[in-house]
Amino acid sequence: MRDKVISIFCLVDDILKEINHEEDQRRKVSDSEVLTTALVSAMYFSGNHHHAIQFMKATNLIPKMLDTSRFSRRIHQVWQLLYEVFLTLSNYLKEFCCEMRYILDSFPVAVCDNMRIGRCKLLKGGKWRGYTASLRRYFYGVKVQLLVTANGIPIQFHFAPGRTADVKGLDRIVQELYPEAKVYGDSAYTDYKREDSLRDEKSLLLKIQRKRNSKRADSKKETLEKLSMRKRVETTISDIKKLFPKTIHAVTFRGFLLKLICFICAEQLNHFFN
Repeated sequence: MRDKVISIFCLVDDILKEINHEEDQRRKVSDSEVLTTALVSAMYFSGNHHHAIQFMKATNLIPKMLDTSRFSRRIHQVWQLLYEVFLTLSNYLKEFCCEMRYILDSFPVAVCDNMRIGRCKLLKGGKWRGYTASLRRYFYGVKVQLLVTANGIPIQFHFAPGRTADVKGLDRIVQELYPEAKVYGDSAYTDYKREDSLRDEKSLLLKIQRKRNSKRADSKKETLEKLSMRKRVETTISDIKKLFPKTIHAVTFRGFLLKLICFICAEQLNHFFN
């Protein structure tokens, strides 16, 4: 575990240097150390910052680590750097590994139980109330659109209110893919006009799982191929959820989303270092 944490710090620090990130030299704890601690909290402590801070101090990895309150303020200031680290690793997969097959899916993350919606302070409004068909239940929170490689490594994500249909986030999440890439998805992403426009304008091939009464029915071979690919993204989503605590604790909605970003980045790094 100690060696893995050191490797994560070296990777994060190198990426920040690559993007020419500058910070105040008078700081005793660098942004690289803050980001590494946030990732360690997501990997090993279910997002509990206090436990991660104590671990960093006890193992002498970052003996001058900030206290919990100051750490929370710092991570809110540099959360965009965390996303930059995620995108840099994603671009590495797309450019140097020549990855051309991707899988798209979504999963809900509830802010609170349904019975507590009336007392929820992080969110207000009906747009956050969504329905999960696979679980046959409603939830109150956000829907995470996740794009992974054929090996199940997350390379892009997007947050949307719970009521938002999956297909509405399709354009945003695939816009950075290279031409001739193939994107697999379930029937919730069915939109023939978007499929045609992405194929004609960006040379992206959407391989969406068809319903039985679909106007563009799949052959048996295509159906088996799509089912096989979808199992990988379901495994990745399951691995991300394993990092979650029973309830994601956050004082603000921005803090809630920040912890979700940490969990997704942690899963990406787990693939790199395993």
